[in-house]
Amino acid sequence: MRIVIIGNSATAVGAIESIREHDQSAEITVISDEGPMIYSRPMLSHYLAGEIDRARLAYRPSDFWTRHNVAVIADDAVVSIDPVGHSVETNSGRVIGYDRLLIATGGQPIVPPLPGLDLDGVFTFTRQGDATQLSRFLEGVNSPRALVVGGGMIGIKATDSLWKRGAHVTMVELAPMILAAALDGPASEMVCRLLRENGVDVRTENTVTEIHGEDGRVRYATLKDASTVECDVVVFGIGVRPNSGLANAAGLKVNRGICVDEFMRSSNPHIYAAGDVAEAYDLVVDMNRTVAIWPNAYRQGAIAGAHMVGIERPDPGGVAMNTVEVMGVPAMSIGNGNAPEEGHDVLVRLDESANVYRRLVLREGRLVGAILVGEIDRAGIYTGLIRNRIDVGQQRQRLLDGHMSLLSTPEQYRKHVVRGAGIEV
Repeated sequence: MRIVIIGNSATAVGAIESIREHDQSAEITVISDEGPMIYSRPMLSHYLAGEIDRARLAYRPSDFWTRHNVAVIADDAVVSIDPVGHSVETNSGRVIGYDRLLIATGGQPIVPPLPGLDLDGVFTFTRQGDATQLSRFLEGVNSPRALVVGGGMIGIKATDSLWKRGAHVTMVELAPMILAAALDGPASEMVCRLLRENGVDVRTENTVTEIHGEDGRVRYATLKDASTVECDVVVFGIGVRPNSGLANAAGLKVNRGICVDEFMRSSNPHIYAAGDVAEAYDLVVDMNRTVAIWPNAYRQGAIAGAHMVGIERPDPGGVAMNTVEVMGVPAMSIGNGNAPEEGHDVLVRLDESANVYRRLVLREGRLVGAILVGEIDRAGIYTGLIRNRIDVGQQRQRLLDGHMSLLSTPEQYRKHVVRGAGIEV
């Protein structure tokens, strides 16, 4: 069995560990347009901020490939897939055959076409190379002025990291509020206030229309409202779209992402897709969609890996989950946390003075979403209740309690998660 994996992030790790759990003989080849290091993308903001070094950015030890008997082709992008000939071709001209192929190409950053993108000082922020180049650029600028385009998760993380590096940051967001895809109005306002109180210039309902330079370097940008922002660096943190070009060209079924079944199989039974590039089942909204988060990428990779070697372990479905820290205050969205009140039972707790906000969304007695700002230590309990679709109707008010514990949850759920002789829950 020859297995080829395109990409070397969480999805690839999940697949490899799952394959080796069941099959020691399969030939595994990983092809990546990045270096061989397996790093944690969620930690890139801490890396840029200088809070961790490159060694702590690692997601798996450097001997991971050797221990799992994996051949790695690094710094060489796959440029085409031949579904009939069961092979892939790389940029360097290599042709590698496969019996099973996993597309784990993740997402590509969204950068709108506008003048000035070729200037020195324009960056994206989704890869280690982005963070490293941006960090080196900042080292050569005194009192840097940064413009971050996008007020979603990537934009917020970039903003917080740049602020920690001593940059004066202006953030522009086209929507009426920041973090609109994850938070509701009150939570967004709380995060926005934290940014502004710490000197970040947040401008909503605005975006960049042109970047201007001098001697090939960024000097200022023009915004949609015709105002200008002086800056030394522009970082695009708008978001990512599934990197599905290879699948499209190979004739696979692609919607927003690559369409897959419960085993992560694409429309071609020999080709799988998982992670940010895949459109898989989301159990909260009861539909297939792309959910670009690290835990989903690993889990889906593990499911694909198992099925490629004959183990049928269907995907139970993912739960959208995003976490960000702004000026030392954590914020988290789980499931359908910003669902409208109409058709839902919404519970809210707000303490602005302590920067604490909690919004829980129930539908037909079951928790389907949560937004947490300031206090996120009960997030695991909420996530479990959502994932297991537990009826919490009798405990609905206790869910808001800041001291809620496992004992606050329904008995059938406690007995589901805590087992063992002599244990009474």
